[in-house]
Amino acid sequence: MTHKNKVKGNTYERELVNQAKDIGLEAKRAWASDGRSLGLHEEVDLVIDGKKIQAKRRKTILKGLRDMVDLLEHTDAVVFREDKAKSHVIISWEDYLSLLSHGQTTD
Repeated sequence: MTHKNKVKGNTYERELVNQAKDIGLEAKRAWASDGRSLGLHEEVDLVIDGKKIQAKRRKTILKGLRDMVDLLEHTDAVVFREDKAKSHVIISWEDYLSLLSHGQTTD
């Protein structure tokens, strides 16, 4: 019997893939949430428009991350980094899909 958290995760992954497909992006979910089924690293859950995605759905997220996500109410993105590390950006899923879809070319 499948654990409820696994079902929740699988459902979320399918939701993300369907949202991407709905706007015309190529999207695929890795079988069993294991990127090796797609010839990629095991941490890859989805491939959307050639971008490798790890999907996480939690009841709550860490406070520091929650604080950054809350900033998106008034900003378009949040950029952050640890000392001596790379910078990363947080944007909404909708904005990310929009960036991917606007980067498409028609042949």
